[in-house]
Amino acid sequence: MIRKPKAGGPEASRKPKAAVKRAARVASPTPVGERATPPKRAAAPGRLTAADIEEIFRRFQAKNPQPKGELEHVNPFTLLVAVVLSAQATDAGVNKATRGLFAVADTPEKMVALGEAKVRDFIKTIGLFNTKAKNVIALSQQLIAEHGGAVPATREALETLPGVGRKTANVVLNIAYGQETMAVDTHIFRVGNRTGLAPGKTPLEVEARLEAVVPKPYRLHAHHWLILHGRYTCTALRPRCPLCPIADLCRWPEKTASVPPP
Repeated sequence: MIRKPKAGGPEASRKPKAAVKRAARVASPTPVGERATPPKRAAAPGRLTAADIEEIFRRFQAKNPQPKGELEHVNPFTLLVAVVLSAQATDAGVNKATRGLFAVADTPEKMVALGEAKVRDFIKTIGLFNTKAKNVIALSQQLIAEHGGAVPATREALETLPGVGRKTANVVLNIAYGQETMAVDTHIFRVGNRTGLAPGKTPLEVEARLEAVVPKPYRLHAHHWLILHGRYTCTALRPRCPLCPIADLCRWPEKTASVPPP
């Protein structure tokens, strides 16, 4: 005997699958046969145009036509040593330590004669001074043995020296030899990404992007302008956006509306 479902019973509320699907299609705003489009994500800040980039560096140049590095030096050798010592240290701190050091040892030969212990005494106020003293003596010895005491003018040769990486080599090539290099430090890395000028996940990516987009007339001084901008205006924690000369061109969505306290 076949039992009929009771009126109002649970079976009566069940609908055939086809009917459920038809009801869902009627209720849905998406046309039949089309997939629902997921909500769009917020668009990323737009990239700077070539005209924007040209204007950024035009303004930097107008404000500071001949930017200089802040590390004190008297020749390519002392520049090289100063940049090696500046890793994880401030330029002001390095300058304070090297004034006495360079007064007695401004060549590789004099530095080797001075010896590691005395070099360490001069730079003991700088972070990692033990390792840095060893590197200064070792690179001085290598310069004497392989380059006749001269600082080489190629990145490849510089990067073989103890304590010298790509950034250090680029600084020396730019300042000592007038080469159009981009020495990407923490300031340039931040400015390149924050402004949209040279976005990249690594310093090398930011360097490559800068080399591709910085107009030729500005390349020699570009890294100095960007370092100074990051050091004094586009700072890490409290950027001074209202005082920024390129604020209207910057693509950073979190620009501040007021000048932070010192």
